[in-house]
Amino acid sequence: MAEKLAPEKRHDFVHNGQKVFEWDQTLEEVNLYINLPPNVHPKSFHCKIQSKHVEVGIKGNPPYLNHDLSAPVKTDCSFWTLEDDIMHITLQKREKGQTWASPILGQGQLDPYATDLEQKRLMLQRFQEENPGFDFSQAQFTGNCPDPRSFMGGIRSD
Repeated sequence: MAEKLAPEKRHDFVHNGQKVFEWDQTLEEVNLYINLPPNVHPKSFHCKIQSKHVEVGIKGNPPYLNHDLSAPVKTDCSFWTLEDDIMHITLQKREKGQTWASPILGQGQLDPYATDLEQKRLMLQRFQEENPGFDFSQAQFTGNCPDPRSFMGGIRSD
């Protein structure tokens, strides 16, 4: 059931008409997906994840990404992997349930409607997590959706 509440699609971050990366989020993490250039040895790539900053690139070259993040992350739980010519970066949110409008501070923000849809999906994901015996996959919000991290006393941390 919970898998029905997983991100339905990835969001594109486009700069100057070129897709830089795709991304999605859950209650606990933000995932970035970067298509890797062909014919570069996997050991040449690097990724540095800091609390409020991410740097990605090929060793010996200027970074492909070198930006502040929209919100702080837990560096000890964040990581990156290479798989099928895609760099997958998992950023563990410091504030579980926080809705990110973009992974990169001040750039590529989702429009207000898309941000609202993300917040609703995260709220349903929170309900599903806190009430595993119930199926919230068909639930809908009418009107404004509450903030998933503060609604009804906030997210439990058991």
